[in-house]
Amino acid sequence: MKCGDVTYRRGPLRRRTAASLAAVLAAAALASGCGIRTTSVPVDAGAAPSRVPCRLSASDAAGRAPDSVSATVYLVCTSQLVTVDRPVAADATGADPVAAARTLLKEVQQAPPANERRAGFTTAVPAGLRVTPVRDGDPEGTVRLSSQPEDLSAEALAQLVCTYAESETLVRDGSVVLGGPGDYPPRGYLCTSQTKSRPGDLATPDGIRLD
Repeated sequence: MKCGDVTYRRGPLRRRTAASLAAVLAAAALASGCGIRTTSVPVDAGAAPSRVPCRLSASDAAGRAPDSVSATVYLVCTSQLVTVDRPVAADATGADPVAAARTLLKEVQQAPPANERRAGFTTAVPAGLRVTPVRDGDPEGTVRLSSQPEDLSAEALAQLVCTYAESETLVRDGSVVLGGPGDYPPRGYLCTSQTKSRPGDLATPDGIRLD
């Protein structure tokens, strides 16, 4: 049989359905053999996912006022904590824990600028959070907040703890000591590798009771 010469024979009525199906399959096979390409309906799978680098370009990271220093701040990017460097006043991260805490809080809670947003950075720290004065009897280096630390979202608390952990002024025996407006005693928090890789995990950061 040559390409295009497709013939069909009538059979009994009870076999006609089976014969029709066989004829359709045979025609498809012949069409394929004759070089006739079958058509298909394209499926729109949407745009390809964009690549989020979680990294600022050299031009974005460059440039700093001569009277400023670089402060390390942790932001959220692709469900992890990633550092960015922010310029702050040279005397803002000195020996005064309250001043250092307020400066770093302001940096970590502000909406990321356009260049950081393009790189995929966001922040979970609420804009209304404030650093309040410490109380008598608080451990050295304690940071009192206007909200209880445990009332913050896991991401916000992890951001704050890891950002404060980068400051020598705010670290006590390797931990960051946070308190709130209530009567609860301050607690020490650790910024661990798990905290950075899974800030949304409610098990992190690890709270440490202070004796």
